[in-house]
Amino acid sequence: MKHLFFYFRFLPFFAFRQTEYRLFAYFCKITFSPRLMKTLRIYPSSINDRFIEEACDALRSGQAIIYPTDTLYAIGCDALNQGAIEKLCKFKGLNTQKNTLSIICADISQASDYARIDNRTFKLLRQHCPGPFTFLLPASTTLPKAFKGRHTVGLRIPDNPIATTLAERLGHPLLTTSLPSDGLDHDEITAPDEIMLRYDSSQIPLMIDGGRGESTPSTIVDLTDSSAPEIIRQGLGIFND
Repeated sequence: MKHLFFYFRFLPFFAFRQTEYRLFAYFCKITFSPRLMKTLRIYPSSINDRFIEEACDALRSGQAIIYPTDTLYAIGCDALNQGAIEKLCKFKGLNTQKNTLSIICADISQASDYARIDNRTFKLLRQHCPGPFTFLLPASTTLPKAFKGRHTVGLRIPDNPIATTLAERLGHPLLTTSLPSDGLDHDEITAPDEIMLRYDSSQIPLMIDGGRGESTPSTIVDLTDSSAPEIIRQGLGIFND
């Protein structure tokens, strides 16, 4: 009986200590476990060449990265790497037969290698780029087979030196798609720390922290017929024909 009395008297204490231990172990796990996604802090006003090159190395190896634009944070890969495109589309749930794929270019000159740009389109791009727009243009045959069968490509030249420098140093465009924002609050969309926590356990190995982003997507303008531009989605950019 004495043994039973001792057991029941101190059972709440042992149960508490066990719960406390589990909480402590969980705290240690989330605090001291190595992060799966590496974060590079780059200031748009002062581009870190070493970090840009590290990000480009990840892109060249077929990896996807998260990076800032002039609107929402985006996930991108090498636009000329078919395997990387397939992985990114699978991750985002994009159907290349139905969804228009978009690329980020360093400037209009680079864009002209991957989209057909007539004189009217060139003037409109000069007027609005860099800026928070996605322009739908006739696709060039220089794009990989993921774009085949799709006669249109989305072109972005964002007003963010981190994004355009990535395309410049890579030597060709990035395939780009905005991070999902449906059902998320403002901080979850715009704050780099929140984005990092949300994707830390994903298959994305690297994120560029370029400061707080925007919560409004780009304005989509259809320029496949440059004589009759059409706004498909009104976003952050104000388009003037």
